[in-house]
Amino acid sequence: MKNKTLKLIPAALPLLLFSVNTWGQAAGEAASSPYFYDSMLSYGMLALAAVVFIAALAALYNLLNIMVKVQQIRIYQEQGIEAYVEEMKKPQQSFFQRLYKRMTNVVPVEKEEDILFDHEYDGIRELDNVLPPWWVAMFYITIAFGVVYYTYYHFTGAGPSSTEEYKMEMERAEKAVQAYLSTQSNQVDETNVELLTDEASIAAGKAIYEGKGTCFTCHGMFGEGGIGPNMTDQYWIHGGGIKDLFKTIKYGVPEKGMISWKDQLKPAEMHQVASYILTLQGTNPPNPKEPQGDLYQQVDNAAPADSSSTEVKGQDGGTIGMSE
Repeated sequence: MKNKTLKLIPAALPLLLFSVNTWGQAAGEAASSPYFYDSMLSYGMLALAAVVFIAALAALYNLLNIMVKVQQIRIYQEQGIEAYVEEMKKPQQSFFQRLYKRMTNVVPVEKEEDILFDHEYDGIRELDNVLPPWWVAMFYITIAFGVVYYTYYHFTGAGPSSTEEYKMEMERAEKAVQAYLSTQSNQVDETNVELLTDEASIAAGKAIYEGKGTCFTCHGMFGEGGIGPNMTDQYWIHGGGIKDLFKTIKYGVPEKGMISWKDQLKPAEMHQVASYILTLQGTNPPNPKEPQGDLYQQVDNAAPADSSSTEVKGQDGGTIGMSE
C-alpha cells in the first residue's frame, strides 16, 4: 500500500499544477477587476501551490522513513532480534542516498516474471519496473521548470505576455522590412525610377535641394532659375519626366556646367530630390527666369491623334499631340 501511494505522488503533482492553472484562469476571467486577478488571486494560487509542493516533499520523505522502518520490522520478524539489532547498527543512509537507491532499484531481466501485470493488450504485457533514472530526473526537472515558468510569466508579471511578445515580434519584423526597403531604395536608377508623392520623400528631397545638394545655388531657392534654367515652367532642355530628371542629376551636363551627382548623392537621395523638383511645376515663384528648351508634357496626358494639336516633346524624345 505504501509503495502504491509513493508511486502516485509524482503522477499527482502535474495534475495538481494543471488544476491550479485552470482554476486561476477561470477566476481571472470571472473577476471584473484586473487588480484582483493580478494581485490577490494570483499570489493566493502561488502560495497554495507552494504549500502543496512542500507537503508532497514532506510526505515523500515520511514515506521513505516508513519504508525503512517496515524493512527493519520484517527483518526482525523473519530473522530474529539479533539480525534486527545488527540492522539497526548499520549507518543510516541520507535522504538522497535512499532516493537514488529507490530510483535505481531495477528488477533484473531474469526476475521480470515476478513483476508482470496480469492484463495484456495484443499480446503485450506491462512490467511494474522502476523507470530509468534519467527519465525520472527529466520528469522532475520539467515540473520544476513549469513552476518557475508559471511563476515568472503569470504571477510576478516580470515576463512578457503572449500579446506583448506578439507586439515585440511585429516591431522587429517592421524594422527588418524597413531595413530591407532602405537597401532596395538604393537600387533605383534611370530605367526603373518612379515619381514619389508621399510627404516624407518630398520633404527629404526639399532638404537635399536646399542643403546637401545645394541645387538652389544655380536654380534658385524656389526653382525660379538663375545660372541654371527655371524648373517651375513646362519647358525642359533635357526632358521633364522623372526618368529624365533622375538621369540629368545622376550624370550631370558637363558642357553646361552641371556636375554629376552620382558620387555625392545616393540613388535614393537623387530619387527624392528629383521628385521634389517636379512638385515645383506651376508654382509661379517671384522673378522667374524665361523658359528654356522645349515644351514638355507627359505621354499619358496626350490628346487623341485625330484632334487639332501642336507637336511637343515627350518623355521618350519623340513628338506627341497637344490640344490647342
